[in-house]
Amino acid sequence: MSASFLLKRLFYLVLTAFLVTLIIFGVTQVLPANAATMILGEYATDEALAAVNARLGLDQSALVQYWSWLSGVLHGDFGTSMRTGQPVGPTILAALGRSSILAVLSLVLVSLLAIPLGVLAAARRGKAADLGISLVSYIGVSLPEFVLATLLLVWLAGPSVGLFPASGYTSFAENPLDALHHIALPVITLTIVLTAHISRMVRSEMVDTLGSDFVRAARLRGIPRRQVLFRHALRNSLLPAITVIALDIGYLIGGVIVVEEVFSFPGIGRQLILAIQNRDLPMLQAGALIMALTYAFANLFADLVYGMLDKRIQYQ
Repeated sequence: MSASFLLKRLFYLVLTAFLVTLIIFGVTQVLPANAATMILGEYATDEALAAVNARLGLDQSALVQYWSWLSGVLHGDFGTSMRTGQPVGPTILAALGRSSILAVLSLVLVSLLAIPLGVLAAARRGKAADLGISLVSYIGVSLPEFVLATLLLVWLAGPSVGLFPASGYTSFAENPLDALHHIALPVITLTIVLTAHISRMVRSEMVDTLGSDFVRAARLRGIPRRQVLFRHALRNSLLPAITVIALDIGYLIGGVIVVEEVFSFPGIGRQLILAIQNRDLPMLQAGALIMALTYAFANLFADLVYGMLDKRIQYQ
């Protein structure tokens, strides 16, 4: 991979981030209701509303407000929350850290489950193992996240089983075992959904790859079946899955907003819901920007991994 390609991608990433800031700021400006009204209530006087608008800078032109927000972001200042009165930066970064833990644990489990299941289904195509894995994956894909989360909540956190707590969060620094206990249900929900999706994709790609000429040639040369599956076929079948996994990183950082809400998990997704409900513009802008940048970096990461897995791909 050439340095010029990497610099070009980084330039496009910066350009994407700039365009995203324009879109996010523009969308938050056209949201219904007024931030001052949300803070003071609908019976506030005009004088009080004007004072709040002046304090928040909402009486200035859109261009001035955008430049003030962007310059603050570039200096690490995301503003002050209209809901809590606290700086947005520490709050959103703490929520991002919790969502990152949720994302990492889910991705590790998905990688350990989805890829072997997809390979097994492809290797046993048309047999009982393939049919069983396909049936379970279809069920997992067809269930929306909030339905699956609610079912697990009622079943595993209900009075009859009571295996996991229904909500809450404990820091891993304070008590790792209790933290795992609280985060288990959100992780299980996300793992089931993503495993079903990615295993189906790996199976589909593996079936095509196993029927290709180079795999038949490897078998004719007497290469062991396991080596053909994992060293030759799997390596060429992972590229589409990597694209999905890279996009799922951003999907997971948002914590699948509904999943975080169902389990009252204090991640960045739940912060966005609270920001929307209270028209907390600085918090909403910071959360949306972080999630958009996560997608952009995930796509860059996917491109880099492409070149590592498939030497035929040469970035110039």
